Amino acid sequence: MSQISRTPDAPYYAVIFTSRRTDTDPEGYEKTARRMEELAAQQPGFLGLESARNMDGPGVTVSYWESLEAIRMWKVQVEHLAAQERGKSTWYQAYAVRIAKVERAYGTEI
Repeated sequence: MSQISRTPDAPYYAVIFTSRRTDTDPEGYEKTARRMEELAAQQPGFLGLESARNMDGPGVTVSYWESLEAIRMWKVQVEHLAAQERGKSTWYQAYAVRIAKVERAYGTEI
C-alpha cells in the first residue's frame, strides 16, 4: 500500500511486522501479500495498513486494529495461517511481530 492510513482517534492498536526476505518464490510472495492485504481489509476491526520494503534489506508492514481481539482473530484466520507458515518455511530469513497500543496520533494525513 502506498498511502498513509486514516485511523480513528486513539486509542487503537498497531501490529508491526518486520522481515528480511529470502530470494525464494518472489512471485508467490507478491501474490500472497496482495491477497493478505485484501483479506485483512475484510476483517472486523481492521483500520488500515502501511507497508514499505528496502529491496536489499528489511521490510515493515504496519496494520492498525480496533482491539486486541480483532488482532487475535486475524492471526488465526485460515488463509492468513497458511501464509504465515509459508513465510516461515520459504519467504523469510528472519521476522519480528510487535503489537503496540497507539495512545496518540497526529499529522496531516491521520
